[in-house]
Amino acid sequence: MSAEIVDWGTAEVRLTERVSVLAGAEAGKYPSGNSLLVRGDGESVIIDPSVTVVEHGGAPVPIDAVINSHGHEDHIAGNGLFATSRVHIHEHDRDALTSPDVMMDAYQLTGADRDEFHHTLMTEFHFAPRPDAHGFSDGYRWELGGVAVEAVHLPGHTAGHSGFRIDGGVFFCSDIDLSGFGPYYGDTWSSLDQFEASLIRIRDEEADHYVTFHHKGVISGREEFLGLLDAFHAVIDRRHRAMLDYLVEPRSIPEMAAHRFVYRPHVEHSFATAIESRTAHLHVKRMLERGEAHEVEPGRYRAT
Repeated sequence: MSAEIVDWGTAEVRLTERVSVLAGAEAGKYPSGNSLLVRGDGESVIIDPSVTVVEHGGAPVPIDAVINSHGHEDHIAGNGLFATSRVHIHEHDRDALTSPDVMMDAYQLTGADRDEFHHTLMTEFHFAPRPDAHGFSDGYRWELGGVAVEAVHLPGHTAGHSGFRIDGGVFFCSDIDLSGFGPYYGDTWSSLDQFEASLIRIRDEEADHYVTFHHKGVISGREEFLGLLDAFHAVIDRRHRAMLDYLVEPRSIPEMAAHRFVYRPHVEHSFATAIESRTAHLHVKRMLERGEAHEVEPGRYRAT
């Protein structure tokens, strides 16, 4: 693949003179997403090039660097399209760009599920190894000429998950996507405690426009942003209370995973059981630390 300069028409949403959203299909519904384009006088960057960017074949301007908010397949789908551009990702997620095995290990996939997702990763998400990717840390700034992008480390979704503060009043939230589904922290590199800390940190961001990779897209105005953020954050406590109610009788993590607290019962895909298991594990760990539950026998837990 090689990127071309493409006219996105109405799918390019200009937020400022320098910053545009390259809108994904269905408001950025997975497997697509809403990519961000930042035009500088010296360089231009694209943040999280989606499968829709790949389908278009490029961006409206030449791209000097790709910035990935984290190492999930939908956020790195276009990396290979910009093969001659630099790639940047938080140092904690950098390994995800070296091999598909890193991502599949994080998703806890084995056997046929692993084989199936490997095929999907290569064919639908166009995985292209970038061992040359540059690692950044919290507060790193890209000075592009007339506009700057600053990394804000917001871990929990992954260890390196980051948002971006962009001159002109734009903040990219990435997968703090403010959807009704709520926070996702079901990988081995996820952390419930870090996700909650990130939700508290992001409240302090002052912007005219907040952009999520999925679902909401552009949220204009701080009041609406905070309302959506509160509702998103509340899902964690709702899940936690539902799990405590379920543990009125002794249950195991596999039983909790089968009961479903993240996905609806009809949703079936290769990730579901692993994600439910990891999520239940993190909540049970919190219950034990708080004294809300105890282990009645090895691997079985009951609410206190």
